[in-house]
Amino acid sequence: MNHLQRQREPKFSLALYHLFKWSIVNPMLRAYFRGHIYGAENMPSSGPVLVVANHASDFDPPIVSSCVCRPVSYMAKQELFKVPVLAPAIRAYGAYPVQRGGSARGAIRAALEQLDQGWAVGVFLQGTRTPDGRIPQPKLGAAMIAAKAQVPLVPVSLWGTHRILPRGTKFPKPLPVTVRIGPPIAPPGSSKDKDALKAVTEYCCDLIHTMHDLGR
Repeated sequence: MNHLQRQREPKFSLALYHLFKWSIVNPMLRAYFRGHIYGAENMPSSGPVLVVANHASDFDPPIVSSCVCRPVSYMAKQELFKVPVLAPAIRAYGAYPVQRGGSARGAIRAALEQLDQGWAVGVFLQGTRTPDGRIPQPKLGAAMIAAKAQVPLVPVSLWGTHRILPRGTKFPKPLPVTVRIGPPIAPPGSSKDKDALKAVTEYCCDLIHTMHDLGR
């Protein structure tokens, strides 16, 4: 990582984040989903960090970003960045382009660039949504990114999001959502030590499942 690594997201991105959070996401989370948030104090307020979570709903990215109290940068398909009005907006909000069907190396490189700019980068350990919010087959990508960047990982558990927009429905249901944020985890010492990558990945997964099992 660059020794001149930034410690905060760009000011415009921070302003956009707070506007979106307080006008839309937080009111919806608190009032509509009756959201409970635990462990927000565990999230570093500045500096590059990797936020790792379970994933069961399209609502998860904005919910996570709102609950950790700072913008979280997620990958988005490259096609979205060709839309004139949408592209600058999602880029300012932290999205970074990844080519569909591209190599994992490209995705890792893009995440590292975001970390180098001081962003908190979000990674869902399963890689895709699961029907119950569990993580049956966690991927090693998050641990590898953390090892290359030497940044901590912060585990986040999302409980209840899998039920708010069942298949076949058009509108989210006003069901309770609980978010728990665990303490930061030290990154693996090397991105080439597969055993260390597995150990950190499994530890993150176990912590998320433990928090998830607490329920509401």
